[in-house]
Amino acid sequence: MINVSEQHAPRSLIVTFYGAYGRSVPGPVPVSELIRLLAAIGVDAPSVRSSVSRLKRRGLLLPARTAAGAAGYALSDDARRLLDDSDRRIHAPAAEQDDGWVLAVFSVPESERQKRHVLRSRLAGLGFGTAAPGVWIAPARLHEETRHTLTRLRLDPYVDLFRGEHLGFAATAEAVARWWDLSGIAKRHEAFLDRHAPVLRGWDRREDTPPQEAYRDYLTALDSWRHLPYVDPGLPAALLPADWPGVRAAAVFRALHARLRDPGAAFAGVDPRRGPGRPGHGAPGGTV
Repeated sequence: MINVSEQHAPRSLIVTFYGAYGRSVPGPVPVSELIRLLAAIGVDAPSVRSSVSRLKRRGLLLPARTAAGAAGYALSDDARRLLDDSDRRIHAPAAEQDDGWVLAVFSVPESERQKRHVLRSRLAGLGFGTAAPGVWIAPARLHEETRHTLTRLRLDPYVDLFRGEHLGFAATAEAVARWWDLSGIAKRHEAFLDRHAPVLRGWDRREDTPPQEAYRDYLTALDSWRHLPYVDPGLPAALLPADWPGVRAAAVFRALHARLRDPGAAFAGVDPRRGPGRPGHGAPGGTV
């Protein structure tokens, strides 16, 4: 069993809970219920309250009353859009082929130079690699999410986006190794496997799936996994080193999702038929 307090930040776990189950709750989630559900994964009530306050200040959670009049929190529209974009990453199939690239070329006036750091951080957070100073690159399928993100943050006036192929003098696989820190990304995948592959093996030896245990192990696996598709943008296998650990990490997450997500919904008190990748949910299939 993973020591949740050592591996997972309370604020991240709250976002993960809303992404996995909170969106399916009719109305705001009561504060008392948030405290119960986070206690099940090792987060105490003061940590829940302080983390919720930070998320409220960021405009991601909105205070609201339940139908019974209890204090609770609902997702803002911005938070829902962010989680919908995250679904597309978290549950995306592996890239089978190179469909081209999206380039982000930006120029920021010296008088607004602080926005350069914001732009670099945002592009890196979306999974872009650096092709040259001021020129960032990612798989073409990330174009729409990039456009949404830069527009929402009002950074679009400083950026031009292009679609294209790599026609350079080096092989594309060699160029990719310059644009991204592949060894660093591989270590992140290996860390996920170290933490969660033993959890999957444990479940594979069991026939029962108790809801509270399923909820705990699914939420912690999702909290670890949901950041990885932003570190690793899903490059085609032909451009990656042999035996890329991202393939194994994705397989472990998908197996845990298939085994634990729905039983965990029973403990969370939500309809397991609704959620990421299911009929009735708005998005196919963070990072918040």
